[in-house]
Amino acid sequence: MVAETKTCRNCKQSFDIEADDFGFYGKMGVPAPALCPECRFKRRAQLRNETTMYSRTCDLCKKSVVSMYHPKSPYTVYCYECWESDQWDRFSYARDYDPKRPFFEQLGELLRAVPKKTTFLSGLAGANINSEHTNATGANKNCYFVFNSGYLEDVLYSRGLRYCRDSLDLYYANNSERCYEGVNIQQSNGVTFGQNVSGSLDSSFVMNVSNVQDCFGCVNLRNKSRHFLNEQLSREEYQKRVGEIQGSYSKTQEFWKKFKEFSLKFPRRENNNLKAANSAGDYLVKCKNVVYSFEMTSCENCKYCFSDKSLRDSYDSSGYGYDSELLLECVGVGYSSRVIGSYWVGGQSQNVEYSFAIRGSQDIFGCDGLKNSKYCILNKQYSEAEYKKIREQIIAELKGKNLYGLSMPPVIVPFAYNETIAQDNFPLTKEEALKQGFKWQDDIQITKGKETMKPAQIPDHIKDAPDSILNEVLVCISCGRNYRIIKPELDFYRKIILPIPRQCFYCRHRNRIRRRCPLVLYDRTCAHCQKEIKTNFASGRPEIIYCEFCYQQEVL
Repeated sequence: MVAETKTCRNCKQSFDIEADDFGFYGKMGVPAPALCPECRFKRRAQLRNETTMYSRTCDLCKKSVVSMYHPKSPYTVYCYECWESDQWDRFSYARDYDPKRPFFEQLGELLRAVPKKTTFLSGLAGANINSEHTNATGANKNCYFVFNSGYLEDVLYSRGLRYCRDSLDLYYANNSERCYEGVNIQQSNGVTFGQNVSGSLDSSFVMNVSNVQDCFGCVNLRNKSRHFLNEQLSREEYQKRVGEIQGSYSKTQEFWKKFKEFSLKFPRRENNNLKAANSAGDYLVKCKNVVYSFEMTSCENCKYCFSDKSLRDSYDSSGYGYDSELLLECVGVGYSSRVIGSYWVGGQSQNVEYSFAIRGSQDIFGCDGLKNSKYCILNKQYSEAEYKKIREQIIAELKGKNLYGLSMPPVIVPFAYNETIAQDNFPLTKEEALKQGFKWQDDIQITKGKETMKPAQIPDHIKDAPDSILNEVLVCISCGRNYRIIKPELDFYRKIILPIPRQCFYCRHRNRIRRRCPLVLYDRTCAHCQKEIKTNFASGRPEIIYCEFCYQQEVL
């Protein structure tokens, strides 16, 4: 088929479907989508609540748990051990498919009945140790408020990390240690306030640098040491200038503002891709034919995907992806093939559609919580012939409503828009979310007005912060949310010589997402050669953007 321009059913904006897209949709047996890529992401992302956490009890063993499900939600929630146990029968929730009623209405009833695991933990990666306040994680030790991460030790307040230790406030990092307040930190040690940093040591306020050591306030440097605002200094002068800033909140904030202005003088590359052939997006590493995608590693032939690894031949997947193929509109799916519109499917599952929390199963449609099962619809077992007959009935209904091939409708998903990564990446007001058909949670677990120490009372320098600050309740200067400093956090600030933060985790996290740039590609021209490029820097932004070739000529 030839390319086609369509109008999004939701936002009414036009979007293109290329000839290759029709080929993929044909392979999956679904019609071309009626929603644009951004609206599809918003809809799909509501299945992924990573950071909105609640205190509640396991509905089976009654112990206290941290959960991604609101205590007043209609869902039964089990702790990890109870959910994985044989103390409950997943097939006891089975129900007959009623062809006279909408399928998604029946699926919503099933999702509200079947118990949910309190948080998403990856058993394949390994157990978490002393890391209860985490979600979408595995194989972590002594971690707190860590999300979508694995193989960490002593890491706090971070997302998207692998093989890191002794670090705080990072977004998207690998194989790094003693790092703080960074975005895209790779194979580095002792980097604070960094962005797009690789192979570097003991440096602060650095952007787009590689193999630097003892650099402060630097941009686009390679293989340098003792540079301050890109100027070479003697060891003594470098230590003097850094020492005047380090550890002081007021001077750190003043320098950060200065550094942001300084960084605008230097060109930036159109993207942060590495070894990405015939690909378009940002943070694509070792990828081939991956387009309109972000934070992808070792993927091939993918489109409109986010935060996947080792994924092939898939569209509209968000999170996980390991060794999977033929995924469409999936969230948290890995080690599986041909999965449509589902959440948290793994264990070598195949042919799974519109299902939730499925392991080691095949030919599953509209089920929740099943393991090692086959030919099931709404958690009821069928013969192969019966399964195929009912499946075709459901697909005919969904196709008739232009729903087949899209993710589950927002009305039946467990989370509200503002609880999920949808709000992180495409923030909406309550009014905007409701207008677009999304749910909204007014009662997110937040404490306000309980502060015992005002921001002005926090010591400016970390050396003056007493142990008693651990007993204080602080207040975020941006959103007014109360937060506390925990002991591992205070120990880290003292060791690295960093001031006490004046913002809560949630505001710091969203600031890092803004620094990362949006999950959108814009048409723009290289500021040097005028070549047409695709970048997530919109044309009205003040940064100087070069194509990859011009950037390499300038910087390397």
